[in-house]
Amino acid sequence: MADETNERALPATSWAVLGLLSFGEELSGYDLKKWSDRSLRFFYWSPSFSQIYSELKRLEKSGYASSRMVAQDTGTRDKRVYRITDEGMTAVREWAREAPVDPPVLKHGPMLRLWLGHLLEPEQMREVLGRHQEFAEQMRRRAVADAEAAKDESAWAYPTLTLRWAERYYASERDLAAAMLDDIDALAAGRDGRGRTLGP
Repeated sequence: MADETNERALPATSWAVLGLLSFGEELSGYDLKKWSDRSLRFFYWSPSFSQIYSELKRLEKSGYASSRMVAQDTGTRDKRVYRITDEGMTAVREWAREAPVDPPVLKHGPMLRLWLGHLLEPEQMREVLGRHQEFAEQMRRRAVADAEAAKDESAWAYPTLTLRWAERYYASERDLAAAMLDDIDALAAGRDGRGRTLGP
C-alpha cells in the first residue's frame, strides 16, 4: 500500500496519467497518448510515449495501477493494458479535491520575441505574430473538433468543458496577436498603443 510520503512525492505527470485512467477504461500506452493529445495538450501538455510508460511503471509500483497482457485480433504481438486500482482511484480523487492549485506559468515564445523587438525589424515581428495567429486558430479548430467528437461520451462531460475553455483561450490568443500587430503598426508610426504621439 502506498504511504502518504509516496503519495505526496508523485509528480504532476503521474497524476495526469492516473487521471486518464480514472475514466474507467483499460488503456494501453498508445491509448493514453491519444487521449492526452485530445484533451491534456490544450491546457497542460501532452506527455511523450516515454514519459507515459515511465509514469505507468511508477503508478504500478505505487499500487495505483495494474496491468495485463492482452492478445491482439490482428495477429500482431500482444499489448499491455493498464487499469486504475481502487487505491489509485482513492488517491487521485483526494489529489483532485485537496491538492493546492498552482497558478499557471506562462511561457510565451512570441511575447519573448516581442520583448526583444528592438533587435528585430518590424516585419520580422509581424511574421512571428502572424505565425502565432495561425497556430492559435489551428488549435482553436482542433479543440472544437475534439469537443464535437466527445459530446456523446457521458464520461467525458468535464473534459469536453475543458475543450470549450481551450476554444475560447486560443480564440483570445489569436485576437491578442491581431491587437499586437496593430500596436506594432502604431509604434512604427510614432504612436503608443493608445493612439498618442510619441516623442517631443
